Amino acid sequence: MNVSRKARRLALRPFSPLEPPIDIKLSGTLGSGPPRLRIIYELYGRLGELVIPAPSPRPARQHGLWQGTCFEVFLGVKNAPGYWEVNLSPAGDWNVYRFAAYRQGMAGETAFTSLPCSPEARPGSFSLALELDLAGILRAGQPLEVGLAAVLQLTGGGLTYWALAHPGPRPDFHRRESFTVAL
Repeated sequence: MNVSRKARRLALRPFSPLEPPIDIKLSGTLGSGPPRLRIIYELYGRLGELVIPAPSPRPARQHGLWQGTCFEVFLGVKNAPGYWEVNLSPAGDWNVYRFAAYRQGMAGETAFTSLPCSPEARPGSFSLALELDLAGILRAGQPLEVGLAAVLQLTGGGLTYWALAHPGPRPDFHRRESFTVAL
């Protein structure tokens, strides 16, 4: 992809300190070139502490991906109440939801019929890359606000919630204050 704006690498942090601590780092890289958005998630550290599903032979649209390890992208047009949530499983399964306003009017976004992503596992690291064509949901030139987030499932049980920002008293990726990147 020809990225017209410089790609930005951003650190995601857990909602609260993890007890017991785990040796994991998570970053997201955003690059844009209208009407495309390129996102790369990178996990580093002791990945054996996480549940990372193996690639699916036939990735498909799935509901409830956030109940396990899931990378999420939130997109909203500046000063508009509606937004989109993109869910990506390390297995390659995916979904895109459209919301009319904060947690209201959730519907599957029909502009996307597939969402090919590229998972790559290496010793001590895992990455997931996605190139998202926004032409079906946005008009050219609309200012975009983006939030990157992830749910990481621990092998010992439980979920941890990671994002660029955690503006509320609980993990809540839908809060517009967490859409911290302007494009």
